[in-house]
Amino acid sequence: MIQGSDFVTIALLVALEGLLSADNAMVLAVLVLGLPKRQQRKALRYGIIGAFTFRTIAVLLAVYLIRLGWVKLVGAGYLMYLVHSHFSGGQTAEQRRSTPPAQSAFGLSAFWATVVKVELTDLVFAIDSILVAVAMSPKTWVILTGGILGIVMMRLVIGQLLALVERFPLLVDGAFVIIAWVGVKLLVEYLHSAGYVAFEIPKWLSLGLIVVIFGIALGYSLMVEKTEKKGERS
Repeated sequence: MIQGSDFVTIALLVALEGLLSADNAMVLAVLVLGLPKRQQRKALRYGIIGAFTFRTIAVLLAVYLIRLGWVKLVGAGYLMYLVHSHFSGGQTAEQRRSTPPAQSAFGLSAFWATVVKVELTDLVFAIDSILVAVAMSPKTWVILTGGILGIVMMRLVIGQLLALVERFPLLVDGAFVIIAWVGVKLLVEYLHSAGYVAFEIPKWLSLGLIVVIFGIALGYSLMVEKTEKKGERS
């Protein structure tokens, strides 16, 4: 039976999805940066289809989802690899911030390899969101609706992030600092679920640090842009 409280729950799930997916949005934006601009949106569109599919299957199998804790360990390792490749490539700061073209992998073209990376990243980050949703409502249709609307909202956020990074290339370094933090968070979450550490990183702290790092990177980018414009006038 549909109740008014169900729609309130859906609204809360959409809001939570947006908050919990702040790190996801940044990682996905960086993953598609190496593609030509016309292919970036296309890769995200294919990714959203996969995200919907996985979200539906995962909700139906939510009782088994907790067993996928090892996925976070793999995800943390992959994100740390991305950060290491970005900062230790022997490039100048200017070269580092000009994103290299996407590379083929898994026997696939550069475009489809990027789509696969987007799908796998969605898998890693979706676990927390789904467990929160299952805890908030026992109704499958409520969980699915909230999750799907949350994914759509996240994709809109990614579009805005891509536009910002294209305008301010200096944000690329800030994005990889955020990715490093996300990798640390996933590692701590895995160690906690495996019983190796007794503490968890609070969601507010995780989101707060992402906002602070992004704010510093954006402020620095605006300052550099302003300085360059003054130099051009003089």
